[in-house]
Amino acid sequence: MKDKYILDLNTGEEFQSFFLVLSKEVKTDSRGKQYLDLLLGDKTGEIQAKKWDVPDEELSAFARFDRGSLVKIKAVVNEWNGAKQLKIQKIRPVTDEDGTEHSDYYKAAPEDPNKMYDYVMGCAEKIKDSDLQKISIRVLQDNKEKLLYYPAAAKNHHAEFAGLLWHLKRMLMMAERWVEVYDFINIDILYCGVILHDIEKLNEMDSDENGLVSEYSFKGVLLGHLVQGASSITLLAEELKIPEEKKVMLEHMAISHHYEPEFGSPRRPMFPEAEALHYLDMIDAKMYDFEDALAGVEEGDFSDRIWTLDNRRIYKRTF
Repeated sequence: MKDKYILDLNTGEEFQSFFLVLSKEVKTDSRGKQYLDLLLGDKTGEIQAKKWDVPDEELSAFARFDRGSLVKIKAVVNEWNGAKQLKIQKIRPVTDEDGTEHSDYYKAAPEDPNKMYDYVMGCAEKIKDSDLQKISIRVLQDNKEKLLYYPAAAKNHHAEFAGLLWHLKRMLMMAERWVEVYDFINIDILYCGVILHDIEKLNEMDSDENGLVSEYSFKGVLLGHLVQGASSITLLAEELKIPEEKKVMLEHMAISHHYEPEFGSPRRPMFPEAEALHYLDMIDAKMYDFEDALAGVEEGDFSDRIWTLDNRRIYKRTF
């Protein structure tokens, strides 16, 4: 049974518990000594950890676990650059005798994947434009199996079991309200853009059925999901005989939703639904990061520094 969750850890305490290895590297410090640099996780979050002064004869033992392995550690909670970090005293792979519960280690979206899928499909079915409806439904049907478990990222926002579906659902919920205020927005192409914009993350990353990404695919590294997305839209739109204007607008939404060239977009959004898609995407990503950052914080206190939020410490209100 798990003794301690990451969100419960307090600076200065010594504890032992089980964690999932999210990454592992052997590094050398300024004295020339080898150490293990680990990123550990459970369903409540992730934390950096170090095992200092690892001699050569111990490295073979540590080779038995890698990304995706469960380990038991004894450690002290320190603080480094405003964030909690573990100084590991002992570490070993988990065995059957430890009686660990699989669900303790993998972060997951807070809703049932099948219900989220039904919601997203329901939005696709609401699209009145027949061309945009059929490409949206086709994409969801073709990718249903992966959508039920895939994360939206290897790290950062929605990097969890069924995280991509959770991301799509909340964006669609916001899109529905967006057009109540900005009534010149076409809800059909906005819904379709939301459904299609990140779909190639299913092929950009290699994930297991727990939503844990092992690596990026060959195409994912060389092209990325924006270019992959535009390419897949091109092929499917031609198969479904989608008119040229709609096809190109959907391709544009795929390549422009990151907005800036340094984030992968060769074009900024050039029509209002594409602009709306970008901000829906950004708002949901940021709100996820805020919610996640505050999960283990006491009311009236601040979080550790959050890299995805410009290294800010986030305050949790008392009311």
